[in-house]
Amino acid sequence: MSVDETTTPNDHPDRPNASASPSEGARPPVVTADPRLLVRRPGSAGHLDAFRRRLGGGDLGAVPVVVGLAAIWGVFQTLNPAFLSAQNLSNIAVAMVATGMMSVGVTFVLLLGEIDLSVGSVSGVGGALFALLAVTHGVDEWVALVCAVATGAIIGAVHGVVFARLGAPAFAVTLAGLLFWNGLMLRLLGSNGTINIDSEGVVGALTTHYFSDVAAAHGLATLAVVGYGAAALRDTRRRIAAGIPARSPGEIALRTGLLACVAYAAATVLNQYKGLPLATALFLAVLVTMDFLLRRTAYGRKVTALGGGVEASRRAGVDVAAVRVSVFALSGFFAAVGGLFWASKIAAANQSAGSGDLLMNVIAAAVIGGTSLFGGRGRVWNALLGVMVITSIQYGLALQGVGAPVQYMITGGVLLATVVLDSATRRSRRTAGRG
Repeated sequence: MSVDETTTPNDHPDRPNASASPSEGARPPVVTADPRLLVRRPGSAGHLDAFRRRLGGGDLGAVPVVVGLAAIWGVFQTLNPAFLSAQNLSNIAVAMVATGMMSVGVTFVLLLGEIDLSVGSVSGVGGALFALLAVTHGVDEWVALVCAVATGAIIGAVHGVVFARLGAPAFAVTLAGLLFWNGLMLRLLGSNGTINIDSEGVVGALTTHYFSDVAAAHGLATLAVVGYGAAALRDTRRRIAAGIPARSPGEIALRTGLLACVAYAAATVLNQYKGLPLATALFLAVLVTMDFLLRRTAYGRKVTALGGGVEASRRAGVDVAAVRVSVFALSGFFAAVGGLFWASKIAAANQSAGSGDLLMNVIAAAVIGGTSLFGGRGRVWNALLGVMVITSIQYGLALQGVGAPVQYMITGGVLLATVVLDSATRRSRRTAGRG
């Protein structure tokens, strides 16, 4: 890449330097590096400079949430040594999946700079419809499952059409959906208000099945490490071939090594209790798939670009309405999936599904994880980090015997701090000329 050759008015090559003596002539131009360049110096010093540049530009990434999660775990472990026990961590890994699944869909909506307030009610409809078909009407569980998640996607698409095609605000549309679909859920459940499901069935096993063989957890860790390393090397080769900056082999090795430490440590902890939970494995598979969709496909780039600027995206040829409808359909789909995990957790579909603090936690998980409320910035993995923070707080306070009111206040405080940080980060990025 080239660098800027900056000159002062007296250094212009077409006229003599007024400050120089006739014997000296014009001074040669001073070559300075453009600070906007992404090229790094080799070695650890280059990585440190790049990190400082990102922080100075307001690009905090996952640093705040990782530091916050470490602090939360440290505090609760100090208060109660059982917090980091294999059993408690395994329970957290399973409990976070329902909220996390729903947060994945909400992440896409937030990337547009919009919000979906209906996800809690849609999750209740998904669980109620599955129970009604599979238990009350004797439909095959797999068929009932497909019908439930398809219904969630259709509901989300309806919201998207009203928002994108008719121009109604997404806030108002999904707020109306929150009320309407909650009423439909109550109607589906009938006068009893509860439909028990088979705890050994397809949905019942989502949160109760564990792969007890130690090879399962370590095999998944190995697959994650090898897959990440191979993908990073492939990306580096492609970037080098295109003549653009790429990660060095040393950086790839360092990142892969850190991932290996985390993955194998998690596998070891899970194997000390019951093994690898099916729910956690499915959640990780969804995160990998949706991360690929968002970062490696034209569709994902359209979603991110649309959140950065609607008019610019339209002029670039993006079908704004179609992308918006599809994103809300994704949100509805994952809301229904989350509803099935909630039904699995309690082995029933009941009137409390989708109520309480679920909606707050779903949105908070995406925002706390690092997805911007202003749109255009975020990653699918933010849902994992955010839901880990929320679930860790809930389980840590529960171990201390702290009631729900205090849990709500602490979670709300964490969310407020995250929103303030997001706003400050956005101002820093604008100051640095990065959006």
